[in-house]
Amino acid sequence: MSRPVFSCRTFFFLVILFFSCGRSNSREAIKFQLYYAQGEQLYGLRCSNCHQKSGKGLGLVYPPLDQSDYLEKNFKEVICLIKYGKKGEIIVNGNDFNQPMPGVPTLTELEIAELATYLYNSWGRERGIVDVKPVDQIIENCAK
Repeated sequence: MSRPVFSCRTFFFLVILFFSCGRSNSREAIKFQLYYAQGEQLYGLRCSNCHQKSGKGLGLVYPPLDQSDYLEKNFKEVICLIKYGKKGEIIVNGNDFNQPMPGVPTLTELEIAELATYLYNSWGRERGIVDVKPVDQIIENCAK
């Protein structure tokens, strides 16, 4: 007799659903948790090689995301950076960085919202969910 196989995503969703039942605003809590989990996976695949899993960056080569003043002050630019990348100097926490950051133009607006939800709710930040609709509007206005 074979046993059903569940994906990690399905298991995670069921665990979240179980622990969220009966709580006020549980739909938003579930949505946030799903965005955060997906964002964490995307960060691991797309960002952690340069910015490190800890978000501390790599010396003066790649800027930190943990405790980053740039991340705090430039939300719209960060959304555009994720999609289209950046060339040229960037100043983070008073330090100059000048390595090109490749964008990931294949990411969907949903994936960017998930990644942003992770970034803006990690390392002591508590912004809450970054929804798709504002991300879509920001992407439309990015200077390509």
